[in-house]
Amino acid sequence: MRKNYFMNCFILVLPILIWNVFLTNKLPVNYQQDVFSRGIPAYVTLGENVTRIVIFLLAFLMPLNLRSDRQRLGLCIYVIGLLLYFASWSILIIFPNNTWSESMLGFSAPAYTPAIWLLGIGLIGDSFYFSLPFRRWPFIAVSVAFLAFHISHTILVYNRISV
Repeated sequence: MRKNYFMNCFILVLPILIWNVFLTNKLPVNYQQDVFSRGIPAYVTLGENVTRIVIFLLAFLMPLNLRSDRQRLGLCIYVIGLLLYFASWSILIIFPNNTWSESMLGFSAPAYTPAIWLLGIGLIGDSFYFSLPFRRWPFIAVSVAFLAFHISHTILVYNRISV
């Protein structure tokens, strides 16, 4: 039986990447690369980037199947997370000066809402394309580490600009 290597969980990351590529420049100035990256400790930036790459790699190695109830639940969680992620960006773009956007919770929403769609992907994945035994915890652990770095980065920026 030939495996379709194109049907993998990385497909679920593509909408996020496309959204980010086309809309990052529409976010308020404090999210732009030169402001958002300024003064961030190297270990935060490195940790964020390395864990992001590992998430992409693991997602690429997990076939995209919706055979089980857990996988279908994962898809529902993923879609809810994706919509919340898009909404968090949209509010910042459309209403950059409202109370929500200027609060720590609103400012950092694009950093913590990925927890939901990452959980969805973690529930959808149930195997790898190669013959190592599959365990869900590496994807979840790397996702938690990524979120810790990503949220920390955002809070550091928020604290810097809200002084």
